[in-house]
Amino acid sequence: MGLKVIGAGFGRTGTASLKLALEILGFGPCYHMSEVLANAGHMALWNDVAAGRPDWEQIFKGYSSTTDFPASIYWRELAAYYPAAKIILSTRDAERWFESTQETILSRHMMGLLEGTPWRTMLRNTIDALFDGKIHDHDTVVRVFNEHAAAVKGAFGPDRLLVFEAKQGWAPLCAFLGVPAPDEAFPKVNSKEELQGMIDMLNSDIGRDAMAGKGFPDSMRQQVFGKQQ
Repeated sequence: MGLKVIGAGFGRTGTASLKLALEILGFGPCYHMSEVLANAGHMALWNDVAAGRPDWEQIFKGYSSTTDFPASIYWRELAAYYPAAKIILSTRDAERWFESTQETILSRHMMGLLEGTPWRTMLRNTIDALFDGKIHDHDTVVRVFNEHAAAVKGAFGPDRLLVFEAKQGWAPLCAFLGVPAPDEAFPKVNSKEELQGMIDMLNSDIGRDAMAGKGFPDSMRQQVFGKQQ
C-alpha cells in the first residue's frame, strides 16, 4: 500500500484526533503508538529501527498513513522512503505540550507501570533516546520539541508540508490533502481522563500480554483504543 501521509508531530499534539481524521478522510488505516502495542512483534521491529535496521515495509504493511510516536521520530527516513507522501506536523504550544506529556504518556506513573516490559525497552530505544534519556527534564524536552519543529518546517515546502493544530478542524487538512470536508465534527479524543481507560487495560492480563509484545485482539483494540489512539 505505501504511506500517503506521514505525521511528523510528537505524541500529545493531537495525534490521536489526527489519526481518526485521516481514517475518516480515506487515508486509513493510520499507524499510531497504539498499533505498536496492538500488533504482535512490532516492538521488536521498532527496536530494529532504533538500531539502524528499519523494515518500513513490514511495519507499515496495510497502513496508508501514520501519526504519533515512534514513527514521528523518524520523519526524515520515512519522507525519503516514501517520497510521494505528504507530511503533517501536528503541533501545539510547547509549554502546554510539556505539561501534558508529564501528566500522561511520559509521566512517572506511566513509566513505572511499564517498567520491566518489552514495551518500556522499546520506548527507551526510541522516545527516551530522542530526549537524551531526560524525559522529565523541562529544558531538554522543550528544546527537543522546538528543534524538531524547526527542522521539519525547514525541510519541506508548502506543497508537501502542513503545519497543523487540531483546533483548526477540517478546512486546512482537507485543502492540503485535496479531499472534501466530511459532514461531521472533527474528532476530539485522547484527553487525560480517557487515558485512564488505557491504564486500566494495561493492568489486565490482556494488557500485560500486549506490553510483552504479544499484541491483543481486535475487539480490545476497538474497546480501549477506539477513543485513545
